[in-house]
Amino acid sequence: MPALKGLLDNRKKAVLLTVLVGFLWGTSFPAIKIGLKYMDAYTFVFLRFLLASFIMLAVAVSTKNFSFRFGRKWLILLLGLTNGVAYLLQYVGMIYVSASASSLFVNLSVVWVALLAPLIFREQIGWKKTWGVVVSLVGVILMTTNLDFSALSQGMLVADLIVILAGFLWAIFILYNKPLVHESGNIVLAVTWLLIFTMLPLVWIAPVSARVFFTLPLEAWLAILYTAVFCWVVPYYLWLKGLKHISPVTSAVALLAEIVAAVIIATLVLGETFTIISGIGAVCIMVAILLVS
Repeated sequence: MPALKGLLDNRKKAVLLTVLVGFLWGTSFPAIKIGLKYMDAYTFVFLRFLLASFIMLAVAVSTKNFSFRFGRKWLILLLGLTNGVAYLLQYVGMIYVSASASSLFVNLSVVWVALLAPLIFREQIGWKKTWGVVVSLVGVILMTTNLDFSALSQGMLVADLIVILAGFLWAIFILYNKPLVHESGNIVLAVTWLLIFTMLPLVWIAPVSARVFFTLPLEAWLAILYTAVFCWVVPYYLWLKGLKHISPVTSAVALLAEIVAAVIIATLVLGETFTIISGIGAVCIMVAILLVS
């Protein structure tokens, strides 16, 4: 019984940690919106991950956690490439797809995770998790569309499919981080190399970024620094810590706190409208998190 109690306590802490990660990731949307006033999207994503890589490399070296010898090389390479390609696809698709539609398509990842988890890891999806996924999807639809579905038909079909593919790749990313946290003996080293591998699909942006590197104002660098540290390095590390004790499906639903945080901050900081429908959507997501936890 003490062992079971400890397991349940770890699970609750992991869910709360994942919700915190979702909120941190949610703060990236307003920060990115501010940063995009000073640079194009490709430059932003390249500099964000370049800085995150240097920071994580510095942490790994200073704590004597860096090595060229590490386990699960193929898995870390896969996750890094998947992450980099997913970001590229999202930014390419968002040129033609509205922000609300993009948010909906990307967050369909929770559905992909629920569908793929039983196939890949033989994870049992009970009725609570099933309802959690359904209720979370309702919440995502309410918060991203505000029941105005006209934006969904404004983008080109190909662009819509590109953003949907980005969400699917992040579902793969969520799922295959589970064996990483169980089999990697050094999370700091794993995160460092994952960030380095994330840069591989983004390296072609380097010449474009170099032209504006020395002309960016302080506000732009603050946005890059904030999204690199507080919207990737810190939350990704914390997310892996939480993923040790919960399933990928539970984690994917808990991460939807990201949407709630993004909408609240956009309302308070950027003056965007928060409606009753948005509020109902937020409640749905919170109920879904309680169901899966």
